[in-house]
Amino acid sequence: MKVTVNGKVKNLKEKATLKDAVAGEHCVKGAAIAIVLSTSKVTSATNDFALMTPEGEMILHLDNGADAERFRQMVDRIEGVTTRWITRNIAAFGSFPSDIQADQTPRNWRRYDCFFSLGGNDNQTTYVMIARNQHQRAYGAGAGRIGRITVGRHLLSILKEGDHISNIRPVVSETDKENAVVTTDLTYPLQDGYQVSTNVKVKLEAADPLAAEQILIVNARGYIDVADDTGTFLGCRDDMDTDLVSEPPAVRDVGAVMVRNEGVGKGHIMLYRQRRQMTPNLSYAGHVTSGMVLAARAHAGDRISLITDPPRALAVGMTQKDGENFLARFGIKQKRTGDTADAAVIVDQNPEQTMNALKAGEVETLGVPKDKVFRIKLSDKDEKSLHYFKKVTGLSHKPIGQLRVQFSYPGMAMITFYGDDARSQDLYPQDPFRRCRKGDIGMTNQSRPHHGLIGIRLVDSKQYGPTGEEGYGTNLVGRFEDDLSKLDGLEDEQFIYITEEKL
Repeated sequence: MKVTVNGKVKNLKEKATLKDAVAGEHCVKGAAIAIVLSTSKVTSATNDFALMTPEGEMILHLDNGADAERFRQMVDRIEGVTTRWITRNIAAFGSFPSDIQADQTPRNWRRYDCFFSLGGNDNQTTYVMIARNQHQRAYGAGAGRIGRITVGRHLLSILKEGDHISNIRPVVSETDKENAVVTTDLTYPLQDGYQVSTNVKVKLEAADPLAAEQILIVNARGYIDVADDTGTFLGCRDDMDTDLVSEPPAVRDVGAVMVRNEGVGKGHIMLYRQRRQMTPNLSYAGHVTSGMVLAARAHAGDRISLITDPPRALAVGMTQKDGENFLARFGIKQKRTGDTADAAVIVDQNPEQTMNALKAGEVETLGVPKDKVFRIKLSDKDEKSLHYFKKVTGLSHKPIGQLRVQFSYPGMAMITFYGDDARSQDLYPQDPFRRCRKGDIGMTNQSRPHHGLIGIRLVDSKQYGPTGEEGYGTNLVGRFEDDLSKLDGLEDEQFIYITEEKL
């Protein structure tokens, strides 16, 4: 049987499952997959059909009556018929055989009504007719009403006798949830004609580099988690505290990818399922190029595999040599600064945003010796403190973060680093520590005037924390795992570089 997977037709054995279909496709383990019904099932489910002519496409919206159902069953028979004649009142397409019983009762026809007609009261010469004007007449098939033309009505003034209806296909809205299922069950049985989408592809735009970077940061794992499932959009709230700017607003069209740049929920990512007017609080980051069927049908709690074009062009964490090779694949030249040796580790990149880097065509990569990147281990027991620390250091969006020394003096029991006053407003106090150990990392919480200040404890203490505050004013967030003697000789305003990863 034939199954279409991410736009490619695959020939699968009978009784194949979803696991067989998605083999070799980009799909994160546990991510949702959309399965669209076969054409024959869609035909029985949809009320809209596209009639393809040499002049363009007309959309026929079916009624709910018996003649509309008859049309569904005879699509294959009707396909390929020609325009037999056109008058002031009707356009006739046919003929083809049917089982319609003759009925000469006159009917009132509105403009753009679509209905059956029998030539000479003989159902072996059945026609599909479209009213070009309102009129009353009997056409041999009684009511015979199929539906109405809703799109492409202008073609009725262009079509000529002899023009073919070359194809009739069901029209399925990308946002219609009635003709598909979303599942993570790889044992799901498939049937011939099914269409499978394992991922969503997004083309990023350069108009707002920060909004585009937000997509890349959140999708660093190759997927996004669905937090919102509304008729209007699919939403992801994985990173709700990011620095964005307000760009000129854009229309939120179907498939548009937007990022909230202001107000509550800043950083919220939305993939639009329905067209909405523009708003200055949302920045346009790009648009869905494939997999909209999955974006339209995913539910809150689902995980969606996401592919971006371009992928993220960030060399931080690589050696200078590896970074050079990596950036070259994007057509970006590298300008080395700091330690320029091939083995030096890149701790910063400017510009950092992918769209800005691509536009500039060149980036500066700051290198330091590998032993100058210090290992730390963070705790997730206090989400607020962890979030704050990662945001201040940059570990929220890159593998190597940095801290700027606020105060360091030989013989001191701690080293302190600058924090972020605005972000530290919700650093609620933890339970006071009983003992602060050498190497503990923490920050001053909001109960004290210097909230947000970050520190590393250099000696054990039962009374004071990493920033010199007592237990009630201290929130612990992790430990310095490297050799603390490497911090000797630090000067005020100097940067240190930290990572949780093994380089």
